[in-house]
Amino acid sequence: MFRDREDAGVKLGMELGTLPLHRPVVLALPRGGVPVAVEVARILHAPVDLLIVRKVGAPGNPELAVAAIVDGAPGEVVLNREIVEAYALDEDALRVLIAKERPELERQRAAYRGKKKPISIAVKTAIIVDDGAATGTTMKIAIRALKRRSPREIIVAVPVSPQETVAELAREADRVVCLSQPGQFRALGYHYLRFPQLSDSDVVSAMDQAAQLYKTGQRQVPGVDAKANNRRSHRC
Repeated sequence: MFRDREDAGVKLGMELGTLPLHRPVVLALPRGGVPVAVEVARILHAPVDLLIVRKVGAPGNPELAVAAIVDGAPGEVVLNREIVEAYALDEDALRVLIAKERPELERQRAAYRGKKKPISIAVKTAIIVDDGAATGTTMKIAIRALKRRSPREIIVAVPVSPQETVAELAREADRVVCLSQPGQFRALGYHYLRFPQLSDSDVVSAMDQAAQLYKTGQRQVPGVDAKANNRRSHRC
């Protein structure tokens, strides 16, 4: 169990720091992944950016993703072809579903990023960070979108995830680093002592702080002995 997202980020950053990383860029999935990613980036002394993904739900079942819109330059739509075929969705139906979700993606982009351009990950190590991965659906979509941006490698980094989800993500990414893979996985909040809901302003504040620390060259050296912590990682 982690004290909070920041504690998870420190421990995750220490684990990632043992790997050979080529010009790493840390990409946070908002909102929950941001505090974790900020600590990872601070330890690795790497730039941190946002990877905004908006799920497009199936008709009558919004929790089941038929596609997702991934913000970027340019933005991308990634289809979950198995679900698209299961619902027999044609191009017109998909266009309508996607159009419903674009306003929220654009709102988040404006709120979180403003006029800042995304950091290029071409020929770099892209590290996607979240506060956990229950089903891994959003993470898988993020991986597939990032592959089109020519990174050197893609690493998924999460504090906690079910074993079966880690195995699925390992088939998509070059490497998965997960500190805890409980056999009995419950909602993410059960694996943290403090797991508050985050606001848009929390995201913006954390990202601004991370950018300033990277710009000034400050690096956190937490009082955590990596060898003393009982952490497990799955690497591919």
